[in-house]
Amino acid sequence: MEVPLDYAQPDGRTAQIAVLRRATDRPRIGSLVINPGGPGGSGVQAAAVMSATFGGGPFDVVGFDPRGIGASTPRLDCLTPAETAAERAAPMDIDPSPAGVAQVEAEVREFVAKCVERSGGVDVLANAGTRDVARDMDVLRAVLGDAELTYLGYSYGTFLGSTYAEMFPRNVRAMVLDGAIDPAAPSAAEEIAQMTAFQRAFEVYAADCAQRPPCPLGADPAAATAAFQELARPLVADPAPAGPGRTLSFGDAVTAVTASLYHPSGWTELTAGLAELRTGSGAKLLAIADRYHELDQDAFTIVHCADDERTGDRDANAALAARVRAAAPFLDPGVPVVPALGVCDMWPASPTSTPHVPHAPGLPPVLVVATTGAPATPFAAGIALAEALGGRLLTVEGTQHGAVGQGWSCIDDIAADYLVELTLPPEGTTCSTTPATGVAR
Repeated sequence: MEVPLDYAQPDGRTAQIAVLRRATDRPRIGSLVINPGGPGGSGVQAAAVMSATFGGGPFDVVGFDPRGIGASTPRLDCLTPAETAAERAAPMDIDPSPAGVAQVEAEVREFVAKCVERSGGVDVLANAGTRDVARDMDVLRAVLGDAELTYLGYSYGTFLGSTYAEMFPRNVRAMVLDGAIDPAAPSAAEEIAQMTAFQRAFEVYAADCAQRPPCPLGADPAAATAAFQELARPLVADPAPAGPGRTLSFGDAVTAVTASLYHPSGWTELTAGLAELRTGSGAKLLAIADRYHELDQDAFTIVHCADDERTGDRDANAALAARVRAAAPFLDPGVPVVPALGVCDMWPASPTSTPHVPHAPGLPPVLVVATTGAPATPFAAGIALAEALGGRLLTVEGTQHGAVGQGWSCIDDIAADYLVELTLPPEGTTCSTTPATGVAR
């Protein structure tokens, strides 16, 4: 699908959006457009996988790679694979002196310059934000022949959904927003809330681990954060061997842990990785981090810099970093914070949105799904998003990130009734992810 790169210049450069559709062979209501999150996740890949769950119903299952991501072009790129690997393995910046700050900021400027060059220019970066992706999604709705959009968005996909709802409220038929992001929360507040939720998820994991000896974090869940710090902090100065030509850095160790906290199904592998690290090897944890980095990290950075407000202030950045470490001490490296400007502070284009409560007159009722113990998207954000959009909140008792389409009948039946019949669950409905089938009440 071809769209304007800049909607203010419809006759200028264009972008190409990759789309995958699995057509239904049943009487058709329309298309179910899916976004898996990120930013950086491929909707084409998500639709290919999730058509096994959602295919065969009254919808064509459709996924698209947001502009610059996956198979869409011009592609959002900053680093080559070799440069990414080198950056992951590089020593952590721990020198807070003026010389250390200058070195960090020189590296940041070089990174931003590579983003500009390899993505195709400043105009590509300036038009990479969520508001432009929402415009693309409305073109997609029309191309698919749907008078109204039926949409399922996860995590960042809920922010894309709420942005679309505000821009095109009368073009919405139904929206399921699972793992909500609060569009009114400033980016700093959102990061603190997210890190607080990750710390809680880490503690839930540690409590489960402690019940399954020998747990590499010990038998006392209250001491698990200190136990992980003891394991991981030496990696700042001395990365662990992790296979031929590879080492496990502190950053990759933290990435492996946070990635494993997204769903309890990752806990067993995390425990094995931490146990291996106790023996001096980081191979298993590095494998987890490698899988996480399959998400397009350059696109993640570029879209956030296009969307988010920035401080432009070294002291404010350092204060935020200190607050993040206090909110999630399991990821605290125990070294000084370097008070430097970040990537978005040096971005060559202004942000395309600001935090605000969305205003969407004429929007039909939407379904917001929020999990009480979700690590990446705190439950409070789901409450706020449902209230902002005048939607219905489905509460899920659990610890995973995202709930729809994962096999819990309570959740999936409610989502299906809404998407097909436009029937919302009663106010206050709660599903549990234990037992696996779920229980509604």
